[in-house]
Amino acid sequence: DSEYLAGLRGRSPSLALDLPAPHTPPRRGPRTPGLRRTQPGLSKSCRGAFQSPRPSPKFGQADGTSEDSLHLDIQKLKEKRDLLDKEIAQLISEGYSVDELEDHISQLHEYNDIKDVGQVLLGKLAVIRGVTTKELYPEFGLDMND
Repeated sequence: DSEYLAGLRGRSPSLALDLPAPHTPPRRGPRTPGLRRTQPGLSKSCRGAFQSPRPSPKFGQADGTSEDSLHLDIQKLKEKRDLLDKEIAQLISEGYSVDELEDHISQLHEYNDIKDVGQVLLGKLAVIRGVTTKELYPEFGLDMND
């Protein structure tokens, strides 16, 4: 047990905190959980002030996005909205209705739920018989594309 615990010491700070203190006193003094001393010989840049890897936003920018690019994005969205409005108008002129679409979607959900149950049952039967589900399709008059 002590060899195992010694092997774990130093690998994970959370494990090291729960382990009993070592039998020999530390050479550098007491350790503070979560803090490490800088190794001698490391460059002084390691000990400098923190600098974020993200560039700071410039004046007039939000998160580095310029006002011009925002206007361009808005313009693209307006164009997309207009295109979708035209498609909706075309579908309505062809006789489609929102109510019919919602009913069709509801029926598709019901069909998929029933199909999923059938697939589960077919899978269980295949396991019982020791065959693949593909081998059961002809027996039940099913097409592989169903």
